[in-house]
Amino acid sequence: MPRPIEALIHPDALAHNLGRARALAPDAKVWAVVKANAYGHGIERAFEGLRGADGFALLDLAEAQRLRDLDWRGPILLLEGVFEPRDLELCSRLGLWHAVHCTEQIDWLAAHKTHVPHRVFLKMNTGMNRLGFRPQAFRAAWARLNALPQVDEISLMTHFSDADADRFGQNGIAHQVAAFHEATHDLPGERSLANSAATLRHCADAGVRADWVRAGIMSYGGVPDFPEHDAAHWDLKPAMTLRSRLIAVQEVQPGESVGYGSSFVAEAPLRIGVVACGYADGYPRHCPTGTPVLVDGVRTRTVGRVSMDMLTVDITHLPAARLGSEVTLWGQGPQGSALSIDEVARAGGTIGYELMCALAQRVPVRVDEG
Repeated sequence: MPRPIEALIHPDALAHNLGRARALAPDAKVWAVVKANAYGHGIERAFEGLRGADGFALLDLAEAQRLRDLDWRGPILLLEGVFEPRDLELCSRLGLWHAVHCTEQIDWLAAHKTHVPHRVFLKMNTGMNRLGFRPQAFRAAWARLNALPQVDEISLMTHFSDADADRFGQNGIAHQVAAFHEATHDLPGERSLANSAATLRHCADAGVRADWVRAGIMSYGGVPDFPEHDAAHWDLKPAMTLRSRLIAVQEVQPGESVGYGSSFVAEAPLRIGVVACGYADGYPRHCPTGTPVLVDGVRTRTVGRVSMDMLTVDITHLPAARLGSEVTLWGQGPQGSALSIDEVARAGGTIGYELMCALAQRVPVRVDEG
């Protein structure tokens, strides 16, 4: 039989989470953000759960082609725009909308020969200091684009750096919202400001939810402001489950160690279950003893170091656990149980986004048919 590890993608959870974005911003349209192969879930696997979105947002032209191959005829937005002039030809052929964040991209549009004008999203750098025109240069960039016959509609966008928390003891997005509105207050065009964190936390403000919200990590059940809030607080459901089984059971005596480096030493008799999952599967190597895990739907802890192909869990208090028992590393467990990917990630010193995107190629992935 194959090694007993697999990832499940849950379309019903994706649809539910997308619905939460709509509920929080009922008068806005919703981008389902599917960059990085739908945050590691797989564009083709996630598509059915997310096809209720008004549009898809991503980075890669090849991923945009995959959406068109799925017969998606609605909007697709390139969040970082094009990377070289010839990319504009594919934008024309595939009907892609694209961000414009620098003068070079405007130059490329000016030299581009097209029969169909492009829909662009002019990006403002309101304080994130990654992509976009600073507020004082934004209007000049807009005027240049507006004068080009290669450009049809111009939408306006920005990206928040601190929507998931305060910034220097104050509202994390207030300074960026103010900068955006001051520079754009009399310009035409649809607006997109809110990422997942802003959609969850700030969309009561009509100026934040605007015309489009960008549902990224929240679409997959990740919580951008964890641990302040958890998935239950925001009514989000995990869209990915990583599960395996116990492949061995060991009886460990006091004073004996478990795993490489003898980092865990038993202080009392323990039953230890060995799980077919390790860092080569995408499980965080730095997760310490005590990282939560479910065995047959019951919460327990890891012990010792994570190995390449295995990790070990404490099943002392689970007398029914045995060879073949189901282990939930994150996501939806049996009998309605669940384990937050954000909680596992926090134990490993990272974020749930990384665990989703880092799922190893050797792990079989299938869509949960319910």
